[in-house]
Amino acid sequence: MSLNQDERIFETIDQQEMVGICGRNEEFLRIIRDAFECKIVARGNQVAISGDVDEVEKLRQLFMELLFLYRQGLPLTAHDVRYSIYMVKAGKTESLHRMYADTIITTNRGRQVKAKTLGQWQYVETIRHNHITLGIGPAGTGKTYLAVALAVAALKKKEVERIILTRPAVEAGEKLGFLPGDMQDKVDPYLRPLYDGLYDMLGNETFQKYLTKGTIEVAPLAYMRGRTLNDSFIILDEAQNTTPEQMKMVLTRFGFGSKMVITGDITQIDLPGGKTSGLKDAAKILKDVPGIGIVKFNDQDVVRHEIVGLIIKAYEKFEKRNKPEGQA
Repeated sequence: MSLNQDERIFETIDQQEMVGICGRNEEFLRIIRDAFECKIVARGNQVAISGDVDEVEKLRQLFMELLFLYRQGLPLTAHDVRYSIYMVKAGKTESLHRMYADTIITTNRGRQVKAKTLGQWQYVETIRHNHITLGIGPAGTGKTYLAVALAVAALKKKEVERIILTRPAVEAGEKLGFLPGDMQDKVDPYLRPLYDGLYDMLGNETFQKYLTKGTIEVAPLAYMRGRTLNDSFIILDEAQNTTPEQMKMVLTRFGFGSKMVITGDITQIDLPGGKTSGLKDAAKILKDVPGIGIVKFNDQDVVRHEIVGLIIKAYEKFEKRNKPEGQA
């Protein structure tokens, strides 16, 4: 074997662990083989790696991180494998390990919720260390789900007394009176993505109990006016569809002992008549204000099916190519 060549044996406790990190029918192992030049042979509970010294070491680190994630009870996905490969190749294994070691909350069914990309981890850390956080980025980046996870974690630790969920009801022009049912029935269609996260974290029974007691409150944005929200974790979702006036209104509701997360995708503005987005304005106006953090996601942070990332890239390329001259 030449000086630049090496051979390592990576071993797991049993074959079940090996299947966990290599995937059924070696689905994940095929992704790994495509990304590296080394020869990789899996047998039983061992993987034999041979090839370039640096690549062999990177593969050892990669298998260590995948095994670490698997042993925490998280079923690996193709995204986890591809992102781990990207991080290891970029020399960011330490950051990857710290990210995977950070559990935000354990769901009602016992599943650990973690950041899946560095962008998501930066978002989580920004929320933890700031009063107000703006999370801006495309669909599938976990903006809403992670905000809900952190809100429930804060509630369970008694850091806040309640969770307040709000979202602009653009389609109804914030005039919900014509819809059937009580207030909750009227706003349910607009808050469904937030509810899905809460069901996952708390289970239906606990969620309904908190809703009845007012520990979790849902309201359209218009109902925030005139209030001061103390000891609350406030989530404003789909904030790209707020006007600048609405955004200023909700930001100034912030009270003592509270935390606020504002999420949105500025490429998906549905405001009528070409109105300015309050989220776009806020990102410019508040960028240097102490205690306010702004996180911008990109296609690397998309954790839905890989086709979503490709769709986002295609749209960004199209919009860039068709942007009028002189437009920023």
